[in-house]
Amino acid sequence: MGERLMVVVGFEAAELLDIACVTTGLAMANQLGTPDRPYRVSLAAPGGAPIVCGTGLTLHTQQSLERLTGPLDTLIVSGGVGFERAAADDRLVGHVRRLARESRRIASVCTGAAVLAAAGLLDGRRATTHWRFAARLAARYPKVTVDPAPIYIRQGNVYTAAGITSALDLTLAFIEEDHGPELARQVARDLVTYLQRPGNQAQMSLHTAAPAPDSGVVAKVVRHVLAHPADDLGTARLAALAGVTPRHLNRLFTEHLGQAPGRYVRQARTEAAAQLLAATDLPVAAVAARCGFGTTESLRTAFTGRYGISPARYRATQQRRPTGG
Repeated sequence: MGERLMVVVGFEAAELLDIACVTTGLAMANQLGTPDRPYRVSLAAPGGAPIVCGTGLTLHTQQSLERLTGPLDTLIVSGGVGFERAAADDRLVGHVRRLARESRRIASVCTGAAVLAAAGLLDGRRATTHWRFAARLAARYPKVTVDPAPIYIRQGNVYTAAGITSALDLTLAFIEEDHGPELARQVARDLVTYLQRPGNQAQMSLHTAAPAPDSGVVAKVVRHVLAHPADDLGTARLAALAGVTPRHLNRLFTEHLGQAPGRYVRQARTEAAAQLLAATDLPVAAVAARCGFGTTESLRTAFTGRYGISPARYRATQQRRPTGG
């Protein structure tokens, strides 16, 4: 059957991690699994020139994009701060479009989605990119349905990943598809990462999605909510804690966090439950109680709404087992 030729496309000011997560993950699969169809990983760029990454480090390439021909197993376009220039480069986009026709699987990482979109490869498809650039991608390419939430999305043979380290999740998904879940787990363990995050897991959490509130009142309430998810966190109780009226607290939360206190509390409790599910063996009922959910069913409803999967399924994909010692 031969090797699986996996080509990563880079460009000036590409993101180093977008590239390295893919190349390292695939190389480790070869080392750990000795699959009957090993990966042959190649980095391509216009003219075969070295890539000066956005970090300032330089990567040497193995292929000239212009001279590269298929068939390819997988074509993966990296992202990076230079994505707008790359997406506006007709020659680069044209070669990506040409190679996509000769590839079994097509993918982008982070803002590399803009290159796929410019090539028309995302027209009529749902796709994701880094949450910071999702609105820009949607405005520029109205034929693409941009969803900024998931870590990665598969639509047929086209995959788009959210950004930077989500390239590792995408790579693990490729390894599992190609060689089965056990090799993907081995690679994840050696990389000291999640066994595999579900593709529809949200990109951001409460701890990273928004800057610290400018309002002292909101900051105080947020700290209390995150530290005490099992407490009475009704809006009236939180307003009393902060020394303001419920109406004023609603206004402050909407102004500084873009959501009402009740919605924020629900999200905080769901994320607290996710952490306990991944890090402990507590029964789901105990997790629900510790995180302020009255019943396991209310936890399941909130969890499915947030992550798209049940608490039990989330635990199965997230939990790291002790390795002894």
